[in-house]
Amino acid sequence: MIHYGISEFLTELSILRVLKRKLMRKLPFIVGCLLLIFCISTETNSQGLRWTKDGNAYFTTEGGEVVRNELPSFTKTTVISKALLKPKNDTASLQIRDFSFSADDKKVLIYTNTKKVWRQDSRGDYWVLDLNDKSLKKIGKARPVSSLMFAKFSPDGKKVAYVSEYNIYMEDLATGKVTPLTTGGTRKIINGTFDWAYEEEFGCLDGFRWSPDSKKIAYWQINATNVKTYLMLNTTDSIYPFAVPVEYPSAGEAPSPYKIGVVDIATAKTNWMSIPTDPVLQSYVPRMEWAGNNSQLIMQHLNRKQNDCNILLSDVVTGKSVSIYHETDAAWVDEASSLEDKFWINNGKEFLWTSEKDGWRHVYRISRDGKNETLVTKGNFDMMGVTALDEAGGYLYFYATPDNATQRYLYRTKLDGSAAPERLSPLNQNGTHTYNVSPTGKYAQHSFSNYYTTPAREWVSLPDHSALDGHKVYNAVEKADSTKSNVKFFKVKTEEGVEMDGWMVKPTNFDPNKKYPVVFFVYTEPAGQNAKDQFGAGSNRMYKGSMANDGYIYITIDNRGTPAPKGREWRKSIYRKIGQLNIRDQAMAAKEVLKWSFVDTSRVAVWGWSGGGSATLGLLFQYPDIYKTGISVAAVGNQLTYDNIYQERYMGLPQENREDFVKGSPITYAKNLKGHLLYIHGTGDDNVHYNNAEQLINELIANGKQFQMMSYPNRTHGISEGKGTNAHLQQLYTDYLRMYCPPGGR
Repeated sequence: MIHYGISEFLTELSILRVLKRKLMRKLPFIVGCLLLIFCISTETNSQGLRWTKDGNAYFTTEGGEVVRNELPSFTKTTVISKALLKPKNDTASLQIRDFSFSADDKKVLIYTNTKKVWRQDSRGDYWVLDLNDKSLKKIGKARPVSSLMFAKFSPDGKKVAYVSEYNIYMEDLATGKVTPLTTGGTRKIINGTFDWAYEEEFGCLDGFRWSPDSKKIAYWQINATNVKTYLMLNTTDSIYPFAVPVEYPSAGEAPSPYKIGVVDIATAKTNWMSIPTDPVLQSYVPRMEWAGNNSQLIMQHLNRKQNDCNILLSDVVTGKSVSIYHETDAAWVDEASSLEDKFWINNGKEFLWTSEKDGWRHVYRISRDGKNETLVTKGNFDMMGVTALDEAGGYLYFYATPDNATQRYLYRTKLDGSAAPERLSPLNQNGTHTYNVSPTGKYAQHSFSNYYTTPAREWVSLPDHSALDGHKVYNAVEKADSTKSNVKFFKVKTEEGVEMDGWMVKPTNFDPNKKYPVVFFVYTEPAGQNAKDQFGAGSNRMYKGSMANDGYIYITIDNRGTPAPKGREWRKSIYRKIGQLNIRDQAMAAKEVLKWSFVDTSRVAVWGWSGGGSATLGLLFQYPDIYKTGISVAAVGNQLTYDNIYQERYMGLPQENREDFVKGSPITYAKNLKGHLLYIHGTGDDNVHYNNAEQLINELIANGKQFQMMSYPNRTHGISEGKGTNAHLQQLYTDYLRMYCPPGGR
């Protein structure tokens, strides 16, 4: 779901602004999934960085060319020049959107001429450049322009497979022969890729995998035939409006059934795996890979409620599937980040698995038969993500922040779990660290910032963390001055004993003898943490001008249920209580803030986007004596309208506990509105559909509640499309806030 916090977006946006100004001018203004995915992918794979297998060099695109960079010398060699990327009879070279090498490094697959599919530009054209004879050939020439998806070399480098128009094709690079490996693909029968919900909630896009011996391909088939279609109405692009259909399973509706098939590329015949599922409720397989050999697949299988997880091994000949590991949770089990790299160890005899079963998110090593397991990341802290696996050296590299949930550091620990984790990030660099670690754990690209330190990026060796190119982060830290920042991090404890982290921006020229208006920025749901010690904390690009200069106090607070690294109980206490527990925590925290002598309790505003928009409505409706003004953008007004994967994961099934969905929905409390509400929504929102707006409006009208509404025609969830949209939205937001929550000390 696009329920990521805008502060996280703004933080990443700030980093990108410093590091990639030219790119930023092309990016949309405000939060949207495409932006968030871009920010995240940029953070983890800077400018298309590709490591060599030995981890001693990396490839990047520079000036439209692919360059090899040696470490630690930083010697540059142009591997693919613009001249090599110029198709015959064309005057222009191909624009590289992405690239990948064959296993023998003799061929390069170039991705170009891309188009967006929902969140990402995952459809385009592919070309193969042979580095030996310098030939450049287009793949899938007979297919429609920009229709190829997820093209990749076979492990032997002799073929390329890709998806086009819901079917999988294979092309022989020597002969040019194209073989359809699936047939009958449609918008409803999807081969090798996924429907809207799988992409949005599980991050599933690429839906097929080559076998290690290049003889078979395993793939998903999604059957959306019985999934109900949401009809978005496009009223701007023609004289007569037309419907834009989206297969969208709302909460309570069964998901699209899946099948996992293995197709023999010699015969184009598929053998389907036998996977247990509930014939009525259905189930999910969000992750699937070859199990380190040519005879088995490994997959994560989740039940409909996503609280029962099995790791299955499937025999690709018989189709028989057996569970080698089983885990349950009273709330939910997260989908695996990967079953691919950083997964298998000990020559395939063991695998690494992340679990919260001891109350913290930790990595375990588990035997292939599931009978033996060892805790790898020991301690009362959350492992926040694996960054590298150095099996030869016996180390696992990962993020953690045992002492401060607003920050992030690099740690490593012994793979056998025999030693306590050691922090590798320098002790004098307090804030948020990001690393792109080489396959062997020898080198890393290191980025750092905190709320008062401008983002800096450098190359370091590991584990000593020695800078290789000029101590750029150290210099940035030395120059930074926390006293020049008006951002402050704080903790607040409610009367119910819940302690939460937050940041606050006080007005410029703050006078403690005056009272100032306070604006709360909220997200509150399991998909986003706002209070992070990163550059950009305290920013609000929705506001035209400076909130601090105008005299506002700007605050964000992370309640229970947000994905802060504070343990399982913190995160999963929100189960079946979205719209209740998070709203209560925020309101109780606000009550403590309003006790501060310099806060004007008559001027209290709240705003948020998507999940934050929902929280804004919940706070304004459930606690109208606290919050006087609210600006809600793209909110889920009725939880029963949102997609099943997200909503049921955190709320259960409406068939079993519908009352929780009702209690957690803003429309249930719309009758309580007392203050000023500005509600904003895009009519072309394929994520949080526009019917949320109209259902909420109906409820407000029925109860005689006056409010202001702005609908942006044919805009999606990010409300960024169209000339002048960003500027208009910013001005609208700013004018409304100034009118109903006037700035300045009194």
